[in-house]
Amino acid sequence: MRIADVETFVVENPPPAFGGTYFVVVKLTTDDGVVGYGEAYGATFRPNVVASGITDLADQFLIGHDPHHIERFWRRAYGRGFTQRPDVTLSGATSGLEMACWDIVGKAAGKPVYELLGGRVHESLRSYTYLYPEPDDETDVYVDPELGARRALEEVERGFTAVKLDPAGPYTAMGGHQPSLERLDLSERFVRLIRDAVGDRADILFGTHGQFTSSGALRLARRLEPFDPLWFEEPVPPDDVASMAKVAHQTSIPIATGERLTSTSEFARVLEAKAASIIQLNLARAGGLLEGKKIAALAEAFGAQIAPHCYNGPIGLAANIQLATCSPNFLILEVIRDLTGFHADLLRTPLRWEDGRVVPSNEPGLGVELDEDVARAHAYTGDRLHLNMADDPIDVADPLTP
Repeated sequence: MRIADVETFVVENPPPAFGGTYFVVVKLTTDDGVVGYGEAYGATFRPNVVASGITDLADQFLIGHDPHHIERFWRRAYGRGFTQRPDVTLSGATSGLEMACWDIVGKAAGKPVYELLGGRVHESLRSYTYLYPEPDDETDVYVDPELGARRALEEVERGFTAVKLDPAGPYTAMGGHQPSLERLDLSERFVRLIRDAVGDRADILFGTHGQFTSSGALRLARRLEPFDPLWFEEPVPPDDVASMAKVAHQTSIPIATGERLTSTSEFARVLEAKAASIIQLNLARAGGLLEGKKIAALAEAFGAQIAPHCYNGPIGLAANIQLATCSPNFLILEVIRDLTGFHADLLRTPLRWEDGRVVPSNEPGLGVELDEDVARAHAYTGDRLHLNMADDPIDVADPLTP
């Protein structure tokens, strides 16, 4: 068996676009007709550049090669261009191709990937969702604590036992910064009202995106501690491990991080510093399934748990499910609502979600197949990035700007 062809899809995510502007999916086909799918979550460059990078990488290291040789491919890609260090865009491209190889390997063996990475540990997987806006909302769920509390209760009634929100303010390339008093008050009100609404029926996951200094993060953490959140996410910029460790050591709230990290080396630094006890690796960025298994094992050795991140498409989520299923230190899985809508439309058979939990597929490989007709019908032709942050410092005169 040899890989004979590579194809990429940049799929526009139609409104409300939960999960990002578009999804970058890769398809590998072997010389005996086995197809494998993967997803790349690399947001540094515009999508046409990412798709070209995936093809270039496959042409160099996969076409004509055995898809079983995943470790060899990963090491060659990681050292490409005499780098041999974490690179988020390269890692996203590598991740997509790597999980497509695993999809092929699983199909060839007639087994789900989780059975090839240690075997099934969990029969079902606890999941959480963000609080998302609805079309008929009269206010913004991200700045209206009363609406946020009602939305949280709706998600708990749907079956979720954990909900996430990030009301702490916009993100800037010039961070970290101090939170404004308005945002501190708003964040506290959100968490207080949600706790009042859901009681002990659900955990609250408080998200930030690396926008604060360590002192600013600790000011915010003190406001949140009375309401016992399950985690405080990425309180300082993701590469500032020392400051994150400072926050972790001075708050009772568990610190979660990892959605913007790649490879075992970056995660190892976080774990060695005891900067986080919940590791949010995204397999479409962190290096793929085998690297993800190594990261999960590192976390286990440090007494940390994994909570795979997913603000992307269903192929990357399918890979996260495979890793979670075979990892004893799995905590919780991010999903986009209840996996209906466009995420389901993109798959020939939707992922299974029941009463707040994902039920892993018994099908071979990643357990999902891309509906290529739907993917082609929604080809993305724009030039935006998957996610963006402000390029300039935050204007404190307008602290509640979404």
